[in-house]
Amino acid sequence: MEVPKPPALAARGGLWVRADDLELHLGVEEGFVPQRKAHPGILVREIDVLAERIIAAGHELVWDENLPGYRRFHLFDNNGNRLEFLSPSGE
Repeated sequence: MEVPKPPALAARGGLWVRADDLELHLGVEEGFVPQRKAHPGILVREIDVLAERIIAAGHELVWDENLPGYRRFHLFDNNGNRLEFLSPSGE
């Protein structure tokens, strides 16, 4: 769900969104270059359910087993930025 930004910040552009206990603040930057390695790691519950929803929406994701103790995958947003979603193993 979109979160209204305070007027002084809204003039700068960008978007704030909230889902459950997570709030993301996304900004606009001149001379933008997608980040394929630097990325947010977003801790989630029910990672398999999230993966199924992403795939059902027509997006590709890649599972990565290289972080002991976590199940995780990454995908790229529509601007080419890498996003990582992870959940402790056993959840």
